[in-house]
Amino acid sequence: MNDVTESSSGLLSGDRVLVLAILFVGVVGSGLARWFLGNAGYPTLGSFVFVSGYATMVFVLWYGWLREMDLTGPGGR
Repeated sequence: MNDVTESSSGLLSGDRVLVLAILFVGVVGSGLARWFLGNAGYPTLGSFVFVSGYATMVFVLWYGWLREMDLTGPGGR
């Protein structure tokens, strides 16, 4: 039997699927919640839900992936 291992060069590796799921929930999920709340007569609550959902998505992506990157210029200064 061959063991199937996940390579980092795969099109849909585990990390990429997780990032896509976080992006989808953060943008589409909070947008749909805002739309439903706005149609139900709660536009202010809907806006708060959208902004907090979007901000949480940005924080999770930063904390999980971007925080660990060493961003230096070409000169290494």
